[in-house]
Amino acid sequence: MGIRETLRLVNPRTLFEKVWDEHVVAQLAPGIALLHVDRHLLHDLGGGDAIAAVLRSGHKVRNPELTFATPDHVVETRPGRTGGIAPWADELIARLREQTAKTGVRLYDLGDEGQGIVHVVAPELGLSLPGLTMVCGDSHTCTNGAFGALAFGIGASEVQHVLATQTLPQRRPKTMRAHFEGRLPPGVGAKDMILALVGRIGTAGGTGHALEYTGEAVRALDMEGRMTLCNLAIECGAKVGMVAPDETTFAWLKGRRHVPRGEAWQEAEAYWRTLPSDPDARFDAEVLIDCTQLAPHITWGTSPEQVVRIDQRVPVPAQAPDDVHRQSWSEALAYMGLEPGQAIAGTRIDRVFIGSCTNARLPDLRRAARVVKGRRVASHVEAWVVPGSERVKREAEAEGLHEVFLAAGLQWREPGCSLCVGANGELVAPGQRCVSTSNRNFVGRQGPGARTHLASPEMAAAAAIAGAIVDVRSF
Repeated sequence: MGIRETLRLVNPRTLFEKVWDEHVVAQLAPGIALLHVDRHLLHDLGGGDAIAAVLRSGHKVRNPELTFATPDHVVETRPGRTGGIAPWADELIARLREQTAKTGVRLYDLGDEGQGIVHVVAPELGLSLPGLTMVCGDSHTCTNGAFGALAFGIGASEVQHVLATQTLPQRRPKTMRAHFEGRLPPGVGAKDMILALVGRIGTAGGTGHALEYTGEAVRALDMEGRMTLCNLAIECGAKVGMVAPDETTFAWLKGRRHVPRGEAWQEAEAYWRTLPSDPDARFDAEVLIDCTQLAPHITWGTSPEQVVRIDQRVPVPAQAPDDVHRQSWSEALAYMGLEPGQAIAGTRIDRVFIGSCTNARLPDLRRAARVVKGRRVASHVEAWVVPGSERVKREAEAEGLHEVFLAAGLQWREPGCSLCVGANGELVAPGQRCVSTSNRNFVGRQGPGARTHLASPEMAAAAAIAGAIVDVRSF
């Protein structure tokens, strides 16, 4: 028995611990390490400014070959777009183009098959690989953990630090396992799984932890479903969300643009197979979700943890467990224009958004198309479908999905972040109610006074047809 095998038996490790340990450049202090960064992702909201700041400081981009950029946050998504919706947005895009060209950073620009929402295109391009460390100036970088990568969002000063050094000081988090036991019932998917988890543990439940998703239901998901799970890890409070690589992972990755080939692939796969958590590895915290009892979920309030099953009612503040929840529930109900105890199903809506780095991949669009096919959007509803990338858009059009959406009365748009955050000026009007496949329903997230309900692509599509929040299982 070799030294590595002996150490494993003595000190079993989780997936997170294995990847972390492989990337420690130096131990800076107890619990704080300097990590090497394998992939650095940039987007138009600050990416060009960060490069410029590094150059002004007298440094250079340390490893431009490990840095990749795409415009996504401020690009408009109207068909035929050429940039942003306003001059300030065009300036940000132009700055990203200028600075990446100056430093040799690879830019996937508008019209390129590699353009799109940064957390959609990174996996498509094969940049998201098992065992890598990945960072980006965006909190939903945790999406890439679906491949067994250690991926997390960083702040503006940290972006500059990585550009200049290809390293980053980090405090080692604790570990947490969310185990999804059993098989999913019909009509229930990854978005319902993660909303159920956020509802169970709250938006602070995973704070200070690296979260690993395990269980039969997780293994049964395709890669796109696993990315949906990891995308909302940050909404549990966890900085990191991960799924151990397996045959599904390898099959999805093989042949993509930046993935190893030939003997290099065989060597990489052999390493990737060592990454799953050891059977006797210990986690600092654990939570169990019985998937056989899950139903479609939808948020009712202004936090992802304010969520109910579609067959439930919104809560009554007087029945809250404590004063903090009583006040937050009351404020959320007032903002959302809902009455305590009312059924969530049947609530009239105005807008539907199918898109974002949570649910804008090809399988998401296929599921939504199945719901709307042969039907028409309610006359009072404006519904958008925004593909997550240029590649998703092209593949969806090759399958005729855009024709299904257009025939049903939904708008088919260009790839970008769009209504998820409204950073590009595309907004939900004050007081309007929107069912969205995105990841956050904060006050004003989709625009001042906008009321957002988070749900799966199937639930959003069903709401568009019904003109109200409805149980997709009735479709």
